[in-house]
This record gives sequence, C-alpha cells and structure tokens, in this order.
Amino acid sequence: MCFDLSARPPIPPIAGGAGDGREVILQSADGARFRAYAARASRPSGAGMLVLPDVRGLHPYYEELALRFAEAGIDAVAIDYFGRTAGLARRDDPSFDFMAEVQKTRFNTLDQDVAAAAAYLRSPEGGAVRALFSVGFCFGGRLSTLQSASDRQMAGVISFYGWPVGPGRTDVPAPIDQVSRFQAPILAIYGGADEGIPAEHRAEFDAALARAGVEHEYVVYPGAPHSFFDRTYEQYAQASADAWRRMLDFIQRHT
Repeated sequence: MCFDLSARPPIPPIAGGAGDGREVILQSADGARFRAYAARASRPSGAGMLVLPDVRGLHPYYEELALRFAEAGIDAVAIDYFGRTAGLARRDDPSFDFMAEVQKTRFNTLDQDVAAAAAYLRSPEGGAVRALFSVGFCFGGRLSTLQSASDRQMAGVISFYGWPVGPGRTDVPAPIDQVSRFQAPILAIYGGADEGIPAEHRAEFDAALARAGVEHEYVVYPGAPHSFFDRTYEQYAQASADAWRRMLDFIQRHT
C-alpha cells in the first residue's frame, strides 16, 4: 500500500482558492462507469490535472489533493480504478480488499478510464483545460509516467515513486520499455530510502530517458521512504514542500 488510511496531502489549504469539488460518475469508451472526484479552480490557469491514485483507488487523500490543485488554479479530477469490479459506491470500510481489485485491473481498461477523465477535463464541465497533466502515486505513478506515450497530447506527466523498471502488479507496462514512445516532459520524484525502488533502477530509467532525448527531471529526496508525501510524516515536511513547489513550477512552465 502506498499511503495508510490516515494519510493526507502535506499541502496547506489556500483560503478561497478552490471553486468547488464534487463527486462525478464518468463513462469509458467500453461503456463502463466509474467514480471520480472533480475540483474546479475559481481562478483557472488553463492547466488540468489527472490524479491517478495508488492501489486503493479513490481514497480521500486524492480527493483532497484534487482540491489543493484547484486552489492553485489547476482544474483536477481524481479517478477510481474499480468501477468495473467493485461498483460505484464509496468504499470507506477499511476492510475493503483493494489488492484483490487491483489484480483484476488491466492496462487497456485503465487507459480507457484515463481517457474518459482527460475528456472530462477538456470539456466545459471539467474546465475546458488547454494543458493536460497527470500525477500518480505508486501504482498510479507507473500509470502516470506512461501517459507520456499516449495519444492524449499531454503537456507533462508527474510520478511519485512509480516503479520504472520490471513487472508491476498487473499487465501495466514498465515505463522503461516505452521510453522510445514518450512525447511529454516527465517529472519523476522518489524517496532515497524507498526499498521497493532501488537506486540502480532509478538510475537506469534516468539514463534511458536521457538517451531517448526525453525532457525530464529526476528528483530523489535522501532518506525519504516510499509514500513520504504525507502530512503525517512530519519529518519529511521539507521534502514534501519542495516536491509540491517543483510540481507547481513544472506545471507553470509547461502550461
């Protein structure tokens, strides 16, 4: 699991910054419906953010993160992964077996869900954004990185501790195997003490991006673990604040 159940984004709210946040039901190209949480900026910058969660799907952490983006002028939508297998209801029960649901996901249908969320952000209802970004965490970090190879004309993609090398939990490809197809700039953020993503894997991916000429930033916070971007990890508050600043700078540069 990426974050525990009490985790929340380590970003102070900006008073009066967000226009509104609400739950929406989106529909993919295959007709499947899934739950999402959309946040509209009161002063939109033209940027839109696809928020791709960790293995738990649409947890309150990601709903709040969408609001923090909206407060910064970035319309956002956070999606759930399990509409096809677990239905549309909120899953607040901590005993929900999200790992069993993750194993049922497939890259093809996940990609259709991301496409539906992208279409929503580009619609008038979602903000009619002109520059589309994605950010993902852990399982979603790998999925976010792969958006650089999509046909969605991404302005940029951001990954927090997304596994770049080797097999994943499902059939989602390893980003390093898709580097030749990457088009959008990448911001890859890691914890230096993340035991699941060793330094050699990070370096291998960084080198592959450089060889392919992909514009990218590669940031490692020494001593920070997997899932450090969490307000309950007070000892990593400085790293979290820097990561948020880097995200906003990256978005501004590419909008």
